[in-house]
Amino acid sequence: MNGASTSAWRNYLPSGVLLVIIILATFWAFSAGVAVQGGLPSVNTANAIFLIAIGFAAGVLGGIIGTGGCSVMLPAIHFWMGYSAPVAIGTTLFAVIFTAISGGYGHLMRRNLDVSATLWLGGSGILGVLIGSWLFTLLTAHVALLGLILGLAFLWPAVRMIWEGLRKGAMPQAEGNTIPRHTGGWAVFGFVIGIFTGIVGLGGGYALVPGLIYLFGAPVYVTMGTSLATMIPLAVVGGGIKLIQGYVAIGAGLLLAAGTVVGAQVGAAVIKKFKPTTLKLIFGIYFLYVSVKFITSYFGIMIF
Repeated sequence: MNGASTSAWRNYLPSGVLLVIIILATFWAFSAGVAVQGGLPSVNTANAIFLIAIGFAAGVLGGIIGTGGCSVMLPAIHFWMGYSAPVAIGTTLFAVIFTAISGGYGHLMRRNLDVSATLWLGGSGILGVLIGSWLFTLLTAHVALLGLILGLAFLWPAVRMIWEGLRKGAMPQAEGNTIPRHTGGWAVFGFVIGIFTGIVGLGGGYALVPGLIYLFGAPVYVTMGTSLATMIPLAVVGGGIKLIQGYVAIGAGLLLAAGTVVGAQVGAAVIKKFKPTTLKLIFGIYFLYVSVKFITSYFGIMIF
C-alpha cells in the first residue's frame, strides 16, 4: 500500500504543483488586467468553462496518442470563439507548454519514453522552432495564406488518423522500451518538426508519432511518451517567442493549460488500457472537417 501511495505521489505531485501554479497565474492575469488584450474575445464564465473543457479533451487525446492537443484547441478557439489565426496559433502553443510538461512527466514515470531520442529530437527541434518562428512573423501579415497553410497541415493528421482508425493493427506493434538508435536521423527529423511547429504552432505530435513509428521502428507506447516529452522544449521556445511577440491571449492560454494538465495525466494513465482506433477515427474525421474549413475559407467559401 505504501509503495502504491509513493508511486501515486511521484506520478501526480509535479502535475498538481503545475496546476496550482497555472491557477495562481490565471487569477493574477485576470486581476491585473492582462488576461485579455484589446481586440480579443472577452473571457466570461461560459467561455472560461468552454476553454477548460477544450483543454481537458485535448490533454486526454494528447496523453493517449502522443500529441500536444493543439489540433483540438487551435480550431476550437479560432472557429468557435473568434480568435484570429495568428493568436490562435500562439495561444495554443503556449498552452501546450503545460500539456507537454504534465504528459511528458507522466510518461517518464511510467517508462513510456526514450530519453536519448527525446534529447536529440528536442535539441535539434529548438533550432527549427527559431527558424519557423521567424517565418511565422512574415506570414502574420497574410492571415488568409496562414489559414491555408493550417488547412494543409491538418490534412496529414486527418488522413493518418482515419486510416489507422479504420484498420486494426495499422501501426507496427514493435516491442521494447527504447527506439532503435539513429541519432542523425533524429536530429534531422526534429529540426524539420521544429520549423513546422514555429510556423503553425501545432506542437509536432501529429508528425512525431507516425514518423517515429514508421521511419525509426519505434515501439508504439514509447513513441507516445517520447513525442510529448520532445514537445516540451519546442513548445517552451515557440510559445515563449509568440508570447513576447504579442500573439498569446494569456487568459485563454492559461485556462486551456489548466484543462490540458489534468487531461494529459488522465491520458497517460489509461494509454495501455485503451484501444485508440475508435478515438482516432472520430478525431480524424474532425480534423478533416477542420482542414476543409481552413482551405475553403482561403478561397472565400465559408462552410459551417
